[in-house]
Amino acid sequence: MISGSIVQHEVGGEGGIVLTAAAIAEAVGGELRGDPTISVGGVAPLDRASSRELSFLAGAKYAPAFASSKAGIVLMVPELADAPGTVGARVIVPRPHEALLSLLPRFHRPRTHVPGVHSTAFVGRGVRLGRDVSIGPYVVLGDGARLGDAVAVEAHCVIGAGVEVGESAHLYPSVTVYSGSVIGRRVIVHAGARIGSDGFGYVYRDGRHDKIPHVGRCVVEDDVEIGANTTIDRGSIDDTLIGAGTKIDNLVQVAHNVRVGRLCLIMAQVGIAGSVRLEDGCIVAGQVGISGHHTIGKGATLAAQAGVFGDIPAGETWSGYPARPHKEALRAQAALFKLPALLRRIERLLEPEGDSR
Repeated sequence: MISGSIVQHEVGGEGGIVLTAAAIAEAVGGELRGDPTISVGGVAPLDRASSRELSFLAGAKYAPAFASSKAGIVLMVPELADAPGTVGARVIVPRPHEALLSLLPRFHRPRTHVPGVHSTAFVGRGVRLGRDVSIGPYVVLGDGARLGDAVAVEAHCVIGAGVEVGESAHLYPSVTVYSGSVIGRRVIVHAGARIGSDGFGYVYRDGRHDKIPHVGRCVVEDDVEIGANTTIDRGSIDDTLIGAGTKIDNLVQVAHNVRVGRLCLIMAQVGIAGSVRLEDGCIVAGQVGISGHHTIGKGATLAAQAGVFGDIPAGETWSGYPARPHKEALRAQAALFKLPALLRRIERLLEPEGDSR
């Protein structure tokens, strides 16, 4: 037990908890080197940490920062255990990032929500609320909406008629969930996200763009996280689906009928056009654009700013514009950088004799 090394304190960490080096080493199963009584009340990077904060060293690239760090305690990999530095205590663990992840909740306890419905909230007819639901100020719950146990809906959210929200989901302020959407259990939706809006679908006839009615759903499965100001369209006649465990960053656009598999990672400013299929475990880096009706194979990675105009094979890494296998894209980029010098050489060869330029 490490309770004897945990101290309630007025400063450090959002929860006011202070841990000693001995407590941290025991909690993460690490080897302690240094003063076991040193205590910390928060977490910070090596270059900014004070003697009252915990930090970590996971790669040799950051050894110089460790050498000058003022951190009180540092989690570090075995191969760097003897790196030069003056920190008071070192905790040697194979995977410092994972160890830090297990400790963060001790220093920064999540804010708890008080169950209840705020007096300014509007609750439509036939709404069903589970136990311990928290409904914030000026929330709108449309007719027939269903919220599971321990759902938290923060201020100014709008949940459309008939929407289902699974237990322990958390909607941050100003989220809008359109009718025809289903939100799974433990889903996190950050501020300003729009879930289930109509997709961009029109038919040109008789001299105008006629809107295609969107009658499909937007289904977000369990344990998904959706970043701030991200938009996910409902399906036209099929469903838009976000698979369980997928994490989506801020400012992402997911168009109608897209189907995202399980455990995908989609970074900021990605645009995914209609009817794209992302199979399980895909990684899509920032500012990638994927044109419509293509399939990104299981476990594939798209590097930042890739422009995708075709299917991507499973397990491969593609990059560039237009996207191509990553090594091929690097060779093409390297050749492009050599082009100005090559053109100058060609120009000199083509110069007429006696030309003084």
